[in-house]
Amino acid sequence: MNERPAGSLPGIPALVVFIALILLFAGGIVSGVVHDGNPLAASGLVFVPLFAFLAKGFFQVQPNQGQVMQLFGKYAGTERREGLRWTNPFYSRRPVSLRVRNFESSRLKVNDNDGNPIEIAAIVVWQVVDTAEAVFCVDDYENFVQIQSESALRQMAQSYAYDSHDDTKPSLRSHGEEVNNHLRQEVEARLQKAGVQVIESRISHLAYAQEIAQAMLQRQQASAIVAARERIVEGAVGMVAMALDELRAQGVVDLDEERKAAMVSNLLVVLCGDRATQPVVNAGSLYS
Repeated sequence: MNERPAGSLPGIPALVVFIALILLFAGGIVSGVVHDGNPLAASGLVFVPLFAFLAKGFFQVQPNQGQVMQLFGKYAGTERREGLRWTNPFYSRRPVSLRVRNFESSRLKVNDNDGNPIEIAAIVVWQVVDTAEAVFCVDDYENFVQIQSESALRQMAQSYAYDSHDDTKPSLRSHGEEVNNHLRQEVEARLQKAGVQVIESRISHLAYAQEIAQAMLQRQQASAIVAARERIVEGAVGMVAMALDELRAQGVVDLDEERKAAMVSNLLVVLCGDRATQPVVNAGSLYS
């Protein structure tokens, strides 16, 4: 079922006509009773319930709102034009907000692609674009958005690892844009049948589950230490090579291979050590 425009009239002109008819009939009734003395003129009072019934046809449409109309249970259309309107008094009306809304899921506990338990939550920005589908295709479209968004979040989280050891493999932590696009596609595919458009979706919370958080933190710290050591060793080797080249180029000292090895060892200990070194001054010759 797709949305279609409803038939209604501008409310201000209809209200003017309605008031004029009331005054005309009221004046005729009073004139007939007072001046003509005709008690049958009072029979005009039967029009009072009629005017009360016709007044039920007036309704207001707020900005960014649609009024879904039904005639004896049959969909009659949706009115989106703002302001005061008048339509068939037999129509029943249900307002549906067309404003952009946010939904933040609860923190879900799921297993990522590596089987690690994680906690994840997301924010979904959505808007009703088809009022007929939102009202008639699902029982409660707001509850439908909530349940299907969390279902899509679970499905998406199981497709990625929390953290990737290889930069070429996307993960939840390192490839945020790709993950958010995937989440939006998953949510939109589920909400399309409810007349809802997904404007944006993004992860708002991501962490390891509490029972493995400490172990994963230690693993991350170990990986960071290894990466830092690799960088330190790489820089230290370059500095040692530069020092030997400068000594040889400037003729400061001529070292044999054994002394070069000893110097390299000492420099690497100084440069790669995580604590301050205590130098030992050799007061004798170079070889003693």
